[in-house]
Amino acid sequence: MRTEKKIAIVVMGVSGVGKTTIGQMLATATSLPFFDGDDFHPQANINKMAAGVPLTDADRQGWLLQLHQLLQAQLLLQGCVIACSALKQQYRDVLNNDLGDAVVFVYLQGSYDEVLQRLQQRKGHFMQAGLLQSQFETLEPPVEAIVVSITRTPEAIVEEITNCLD
Repeated sequence: MRTEKKIAIVVMGVSGVGKTTIGQMLATATSLPFFDGDDFHPQANINKMAAGVPLTDADRQGWLLQLHQLLQAQLLLQGCVIACSALKQQYRDVLNNDLGDAVVFVYLQGSYDEVLQRLQQRKGHFMQAGLLQSQFETLEPPVEAIVVSITRTPEAIVEEITNCLD
């Protein structure tokens, strides 16, 4: 494990791929604090998503800047793990602005059908299953990231990620 260098890991992908579950497990495995990007959405964004309205780039801008500031602050301490959709390259650029290789993106990759099945089983989350298509339409798969299939167990996914971080 890369412990000699501070690292911020952004676990990304469309809603329903397991960002929070994997992020929490990865934080435990790396002894880093975990933050769920969803917790930083302003209420207006949550209300839009709960009403089935996709967020615009403008809606996301302040949220992404807030997460960037969190990444900066945590890298001054010990680093962190953040679950964040980071669907477009421009969003990842905002998150990583001036932080260089201290930020590692982990892309949890799954098909529309695999993710839809998960979303239909999820209860109590503001993100509606009906928004999944818009998330896939927005998604620009990252070029530079650790890519892991969601078809594996959470334990196997975390093991693969930590092996890639070594």
